[in-house]
Amino acid sequence: MAALQQTPISLQSKTPPLSSSLTARSTAVSFSSTFTPLNLKLTAAASSSTSLRRGGGGARMNATAASSYAAALADVAVSNNTLETTVTDVEKLEKFFGEPSVFDFFVNPTISLEKKRGVLDDIAKSAALQPHTVNFLNILVDAKRIDLIKDIVAEFETVYNKITDTELAIVSSVVKLESQHLAQIAKQVQKLTGSKNVRIKSEIDPSLVAGFTVRYGNSGSKLIDMSVKKQLEEIAAQLDLGDIKLNL
Repeated sequence: MAALQQTPISLQSKTPPLSSSLTARSTAVSFSSTFTPLNLKLTAAASSSTSLRRGGGGARMNATAASSYAAALADVAVSNNTLETTVTDVEKLEKFFGEPSVFDFFVNPTISLEKKRGVLDDIAKSAALQPHTVNFLNILVDAKRIDLIKDIVAEFETVYNKITDTELAIVSSVVKLESQHLAQIAKQVQKLTGSKNVRIKSEIDPSLVAGFTVRYGNSGSKLIDMSVKKQLEEIAAQLDLGDIKLNL
């Protein structure tokens, strides 16, 4: 199983003005007392979750609710000019809730809200999360929607990429690549896509033997394969050895 790691490599032009605001039906929910009170777009997510639960559309409900919550968080970040800091917060949340023990704790219905809020406070302090990110997490806990956090993280990344015209590229390699090599890959992806910005995520995949692969485009639909594994597969195909497994 490949281990996914966030790599602090990005290729950016000057970030375009974040003038576009995400739209959704609003409800008067104060997201953070630290910032000017904002009307958050959380009612749509809550109401759609309720109606779809009754209708049994679990997967569709989760996708709709996660998208609405992610849009609400992005809207707050854009309004307060904290989008870049917020995406950093979200990356931290991805790491925290990627730990099975942490995720299981928060989705456990037998654990009280008070205990969950206490752990959230500890996470917020250790990760130096922004106040509106912490309040967002508390809203999810109170609404019993913290189980959507992984989907929300993925949706937020999609929203962020659209707002900033950013192309996400996932680079897989056997060993961690040097920063200069990742920067070269980012430049190539920028040429291929025409995006103003490129964000690189790296993962370790021993099955590649050597070399690397780059996935980009919608849901990683495009692939640049520079791995030895591919070369071995091509050699095997040319020699009609497709049924022979190479043990390396």
